Amino acid sequence: MKITFVAITLCKGGAQRMLVELANGMANNGHDVAFIMPPQGVIEYPVHVKVIRSNGVNITAQEIPISDVIISNYYSLINICNQANQLGKGVHIRISLCYEPVFLPDHEASFKSYHQSNNLIVLSNWQKELIKLNHGIEGEIVPVGISKTFQNTGGKSNVKRLQVSGILRIPEGGYSWHREQEYLIQTFTALKHKYPRCTFNVITPPNELQSSPILRKTHSNRLFNSLTPHDDISLNQYLNNTDIFVSSSTYDTASLPGLEAMKCGAALVTVYSGGNMEYCRNGQNCLLSYRHENKLIEHVSALIDQPQLRERIAREGEKEAVKWTWQRSVLKFEQAIQKFMNRR
Repeated sequence: MKITFVAITLCKGGAQRMLVELANGMANNGHDVAFIMPPQGVIEYPVHVKVIRSNGVNITAQEIPISDVIISNYYSLINICNQANQLGKGVHIRISLCYEPVFLPDHEASFKSYHQSNNLIVLSNWQKELIKLNHGIEGEIVPVGISKTFQNTGGKSNVKRLQVSGILRIPEGGYSWHREQEYLIQTFTALKHKYPRCTFNVITPPNELQSSPILRKTHSNRLFNSLTPHDDISLNQYLNNTDIFVSSSTYDTASLPGLEAMKCGAALVTVYSGGNMEYCRNGQNCLLSYRHENKLIEHVSALIDQPQLRERIAREGEKEAVKWTWQRSVLKFEQAIQKFMNRR
């Protein structure tokens, strides 16, 4: 099967990571896979398939190669991929890595884009129901996965101070509002005053820290320990040193950082974000609350004060996380593609 992924960029982030893993995985399964991207498109993950660069800053339908399947992943690419489909270049399938109308500026265009194709892949049951409710289209679920790099190495026993960690991404540009990072910083500040002997880590990719005055100010706060992982290996080490991982995000189609932390043996404290209900079970493998309840401080405190609860939550979380492999994602992706092709 010949598969062409149409993408703008492959920069750091769970959504773009999934595109790369699916492309590489399908190539490993014997399919002919390629990306077509504009010249300015950034690639920050190891890509083991052919990359075709368009002639101009915008990809045209004529430049998309003849394929069995054309995969789009962003609302601004839907028209181009539909045009390529009409030119007989392949079946167009949209993989919705996020539901754009909620948090992107061009609400009208991104909302209407869901009316242009009923071949839809989503990441979670919550996202599936949301799109079905708004647009009457029922997508096929392809879950996210976790890299084999993330493993519990038992590093926590070598760290004397209890460590609590959270991830901060670049807020400039308006694409991180749903992460509720101000809430996370407020939580860590209050907890540091309550538990001065605990270490509170703020984790940010180094390029984003360099680009963001807001993040640099937070990372320079002496209450926090600044961590800037350059790759999954260093992030795995930081997560292995983490006893409690905190996520404040309120809107995610599938929240990958929490899963990665669970895989490394950290106890997860999280806010309901929709997609994380695929793996979160409150009181069993995490402590979960709705944003309006303001329970992050209470939940982290409970895990600091009750080592047995913390260890049980971490243990059950790791059991859940091992199920989430990229191999499973690729298999589900392959099955979804075949289902859509059989519709013809």
